[in-house]
Amino acid sequence: HGFAQTKKVQSFLETMPFQKEVLIDGKGHLLGRLASTICKEIQAGQKIVVVRCEEINISGSLFRNKLKYYAFLKKRMNTNPKKGPFHYRAPSRILWRVVRGMIAHKKSKGKSALARLKTFEGCPEEFNRKKKLCIPRALKNLRLKPGRKFCRLGDLSTLAGWRHNDLINKLEAKRMARNAAFYEKKKAMSKIVEEAVSATKDELKDIDAQLAELGYGEIKPNYKGKAEKAEEKEAAGGDDGDDDDDDDE
Repeated sequence: HGFAQTKKVQSFLETMPFQKEVLIDGKGHLLGRLASTICKEIQAGQKIVVVRCEEINISGSLFRNKLKYYAFLKKRMNTNPKKGPFHYRAPSRILWRVVRGMIAHKKSKGKSALARLKTFEGCPEEFNRKKKLCIPRALKNLRLKPGRKFCRLGDLSTLAGWRHNDLINKLEAKRMARNAAFYEKKKAMSKIVEEAVSATKDELKDIDAQLAELGYGEIKPNYKGKAEKAEEKEAAGGDDGDDDDDDDE
């Protein structure tokens, strides 16, 4: 039974669609659910980058989570505290440590899995214009009952000693303003192109017809279903058969 289960898991991992790098926007995700999903994917070989870790949510009020984290800060080695455990204050490192606790990080497979994970506060410039994904099974709005208390990881980190919350918020506001201006400019340019195309459509009608004859016309997608394709294939096969009969005669 164990062998069959292992074989099933291996076949699932082999058929899973991998991407070169998956970029996740951490805003609005619950910490534990997000970490468990990331843990599974990096162990399967997927590279993952998480941005805006300061916007991750934790269920429970800020006061309750603050008390729990303060109790965690008291855990130390009695004789030599510099040997650990180490308490991270930055939101990106807190997420990284939560993921680390879900894998065998002292073994080679766990170390290689952790190397596939990158976490950031805010959104670095290299990831600004890349498509960001969310994980529906980890979203706070979908998994937390309405009316329940929750807190923001950046606020908890600030109470624990992280000092860059205001700076990250300032940089994120500037980035959002730049992105909004870029989007408005892009919409304006698209509108100008559409107007130009519609204005010159009649003038270029003859030229478009000549290009279409040469095979440079508009590319029209093929929406034929499997049944129509099968009929065409049969018709083509029947024509080939008739040609063969004629050759035999």
